[in-house]
Amino acid sequence: MARRLRPVDVDFVRSAPVRLVFAREIAAPPEPVFRALAEDVAGWTEWFSAVTLARPTDGGAGREVRLRGGTRFAETILVSKAPEAYAYRVDETNAPGARALVEEWRLVPAGAGTRVQWTFAADGPPVFRAALRLARPGIGKAFRDAVTALDRRLAR
Repeated sequence: MARRLRPVDVDFVRSAPVRLVFAREIAAPPEPVFRALAEDVAGWTEWFSAVTLARPTDGGAGREVRLRGGTRFAETILVSKAPEAYAYRVDETNAPGARALVEEWRLVPAGAGTRVQWTFAADGPPVFRAALRLARPGIGKAFRDAVTALDRRLAR
């Protein structure tokens, strides 16, 4: 059953009780990385293996995302500033425990490539927060695998 989460703004990525921050440098320059994140939403299924469906909603102001295992998200885009930042808030999900969730992607030039930083900011009851902290290594691996696959895709 889907539940509404607390509406938070992009500043939540700095104040959330749980902040998981991951970064990796890739060869692709920031512009195509940004386009893959923000403009080719449906393409996420081709490089982020946990994502089984991604599509824009509300004329591009939102997204619908489904993950392996059946987790679903209805999201609102908070920031889409090419080629630097892309952030979205989860408004509704069937994931248990979450009370607020924002994800932010920051892109910084790194030589000819890009330093991709992903912040996963969340709030929920203590058990939810503890579970996220314990899941950090797996979430980090999913991020690294995804941006590596994205880099390969953009090199084609």
